[in-house]
Amino acid sequence: MHTSDSASRPAPFPFGNQNPSASLMPEHRIEDITIDVPLVHDDPSRGTIEVFARVITAPGGEDRPFLVYLQGGPGSEAPRPAPGQPAWVARLLEEYRVVMLDQRGTGRSTPVGLDLPFPPAPERTFREAIEHSADEVAEYLTHLRADEIVNDAEAIRRHLGAEQISTLGQSFGGFTTLAYLSAHPESLREVLITGGLAAVGRHSDEVYAETWRIMREKSEAFYRRFPHARDRIRELMGLADRGEIRLPNGDAVTPARLRTLGHRLGSDDGFVALHNLLELDHRAPAFQHDLAALLPFTGRNPLYAVIHESCQADGIVTDWSAERTMPQDFHEDPTLLGGEHVHRSLFDEDSELAPWKPVAEILAGHQWGRVYDEDALRSAGVPGAAAVYFHDAFVPSVFSLETAALMPQVAPFVTSEYEHSGLRSSGDAVISHLIDLVKGRRVR
Repeated sequence: MHTSDSASRPAPFPFGNQNPSASLMPEHRIEDITIDVPLVHDDPSRGTIEVFARVITAPGGEDRPFLVYLQGGPGSEAPRPAPGQPAWVARLLEEYRVVMLDQRGTGRSTPVGLDLPFPPAPERTFREAIEHSADEVAEYLTHLRADEIVNDAEAIRRHLGAEQISTLGQSFGGFTTLAYLSAHPESLREVLITGGLAAVGRHSDEVYAETWRIMREKSEAFYRRFPHARDRIRELMGLADRGEIRLPNGDAVTPARLRTLGHRLGSDDGFVALHNLLELDHRAPAFQHDLAALLPFTGRNPLYAVIHESCQADGIVTDWSAERTMPQDFHEDPTLLGGEHVHRSLFDEDSELAPWKPVAEILAGHQWGRVYDEDALRSAGVPGAAAVYFHDAFVPSVFSLETAALMPQVAPFVTSEYEHSGLRSSGDAVISHLIDLVKGRRVR
């Protein structure tokens, strides 16, 4: 294990042994931590990977408890805060020392990428390893989900010398929190969750069927707000069917991929962002670049597409669950938009994701292990608070409230004021509400 800050060992990133955030936030103490952890915590013989975390301490906060932030995704690194930004981090720093964890496979935690070394055989890149054995790469990726992220957080906790930590889990980070409560409740001081109370004891087919229903409602709400948008979407779908919708890299966008623009309707600023895109000529560079920025699944974070359905898999085989559960009226009406619904043809359409296709096919047939323990959740006894967004497009509130009922010690904050992006879009309102709940400053 090793720790790095602005005066310690060179880290494998462009600034060498300098910590740029130490200059960006000079009034805060910034400590970068990089530790070696087993790829498979139950089998150290499988070798190690690196896990990175950034510890941020506000002036006068040296004795505050640690809170580990668990990012949404899966497949995204933690945010890089700046002074006062985002507001929810600034609010957390009033109460905690904040640990921004890059989940394994992301950011500076032995990242996954086609041209990066494949850790079990570092003489090969991931691209070369897939060509050599897609099964081997798929097996590696099975160790990058919530259960092992929890084990990494435990290693960070021990490294920090903390008997207990608090956590904030956003979206998939909330799923990871439930896995944490299932496996190591004794290590948790308190938990905060935003849009991340996963469906416990439900098959992924049930979850995706419900998200399709929600996306039907959000599509219709979008067209009520912008009545002319439906005809424009229908026109773009026709153009996409003829191969006339292109991204800046030349990729053609099919109707199936264009449909995923609907995921923007699950965020507080998404209606306007989608409307603004539709105003542009599809042949214009502005349209092509903005379209690329609005699509959910891209080569920037390949894990988000490749292992996405694994986050809904608790002891099951997903078998392209989102694609299989798409209702018939979505097939018939191209103006009904989708959300976080991975379709297998995505790996034919996106040139950056195409090399991952054999791995994605293998993982779709993988028998995933259990990550949640209902009995452990009932008996965990860890105080907490969870924001449940009533109209959440990605984590259906109907199942979140079932999960909340398992954990009477975790106070639900149910709201229709925000979408799934409430942690970010509310400034510090949502996080302040949750902190007040868990600290007993607000009656649940």
